[in-house]
Amino acid sequence: MRFVESGGGLVEPGGSLRLSCTASGYLLADYDIGWFRQAPGKEREGVSCVSTRGGRTTYIESVKGRFTIRRDAANNTLLLQMGGLKPDDTAVYYCARCYWLSVEDMRFEYDTRGSGTQVTVSS
Repeated sequence: MRFVESGGGLVEPGGSLRLSCTASGYLLADYDIGWFRQAPGKEREGVSCVSTRGGRTTYIESVKGRFTIRRDAANNTLLLQMGGLKPDDTAVYYCARCYWLSVEDMRFEYDTRGSGTQVTVSS
């Protein structure tokens, strides 16, 4: 299973972007999926994960209140609406399958990621 991410770009601090993710030949509603990111010189960081029916979502603390993950079932797409963007949000964002080890401890199956989409927050 491989995902295809899109929607990144260059945005000024405080701006917004919406990332999209899809996987050809797979019904995303059947999987727990989410977003992680990797900035240059930094380790991968899980951003958000949503359960199959959308009843459970988790966000890292730094994006709470600014990012929203949701499913677009009609288009078999996973979205990440990002607002209030900061320079620290600059990274390549990837979509991947995810799971939980505990209530707030989300993990990702990194080998399911796509090629990612670059998000750059800069003035």
